[in-house]
Amino acid sequence: MSLFMSYKLASLALNNRIVMAPMTRARTTQPGNIPNDLMAQYYAQRASAGLIITEATQISDDSQGYSFTPGVYTAEQIEGWKKVTAAVHQAGGKIFNQIWHVGRVSHPIFQQGNAPIAPSAIAPVGTKVWIVDEAHPEGQMVDCPEPRAMVQADIDRVVADFAQAGVNAVAAGFDGIEIHGGNGYLIDQFLRTNSNHRTDAYGGSQENRIRFLLEIVQAVSAKIGANKVGVRLAPYVTFKDMACPEIVDTILLAAKHLSALGVAYLHLSEADWDDAPKVPESFRVELRKVFKGSIIVAGRYDVARANEVIDNGYADLVAFGRPFIANPDLPYRLMHQLPLSAFDKGPLFGGSAAGYTDYPTHNEALRAVIRTADDEVA
Repeated sequence: MSLFMSYKLASLALNNRIVMAPMTRARTTQPGNIPNDLMAQYYAQRASAGLIITEATQISDDSQGYSFTPGVYTAEQIEGWKKVTAAVHQAGGKIFNQIWHVGRVSHPIFQQGNAPIAPSAIAPVGTKVWIVDEAHPEGQMVDCPEPRAMVQADIDRVVADFAQAGVNAVAAGFDGIEIHGGNGYLIDQFLRTNSNHRTDAYGGSQENRIRFLLEIVQAVSAKIGANKVGVRLAPYVTFKDMACPEIVDTILLAAKHLSALGVAYLHLSEADWDDAPKVPESFRVELRKVFKGSIIVAGRYDVARANEVIDNGYADLVAFGRPFIANPDLPYRLMHQLPLSAFDKGPLFGGSAAGYTDYPTHNEALRAVIRTADDEVA
């Protein structure tokens, strides 16, 4: 039962090897994308995970790609996150803040009317973002336009923004941060040949394409310590127009450098749709050779698959995403082989407590059934 054993992640003691994966839920207070009491309740309900990784969080006012997603760059946002971290810690949990810049996966509405920034001026074909505004009060998916290619000043500023976001997250009470380097967002855009056509020191060779990621990791680590830094990468995820024939080798090279930098963990986002490519065992073996820190995997795992990947030595922790939405006590249910509740896709993004904090634990649901039966008898 490896999944339910305690684990030492860098200097952090985890109660089990179950991780709550980052999931965008878009419940912030407006204006300002401020974390709130409802979010604190949501995360605290799920604090039995060994580690919680929050939804992706903006590092700056130009790093947003979807409505209502949180930031960690204003005083109000930091104060809002303090409510979340305090609630999780009071419930006995550990929590990292995932920080991101979306790059070209954005829209001028989030950029003060300007084009989003990216490594190259290449629009992501077939990629949309979720926008709520006066024209779309109920929310609508909108195409991403062609971005503006970043100049050196843009690169330097974004690296500094990541570093400051790390400082802000620690000030907000987080146990660490996760740098989002996958799933088609800005760092991933630098890593891949189809989205990075640069001819300077950040494009062309694999060494050049990983430079942006490594500069960010070094800058954040210098501020808060590498033992509080995790990195998420997605070698086999190609949605958002991110197919790249060199990405697996590029990520293995990046992993080697990240190991040397001493980051706390590498988090692999694995494709989780029905006909998704399977991660080959050869990749898992090679990754273990080049990366000496902890490895988290995420991608439609169940207990059997999770224990298999841990027992084979290919991962140390396993992240669960969507099952955590409707099952706030997921570790308890998995340990005791209890049925999992299905979630309602309707209120995934935006809204209120409905479909967010109103899912009962197994014991709460059981007590509700007993009360109903007693009422009927009476």
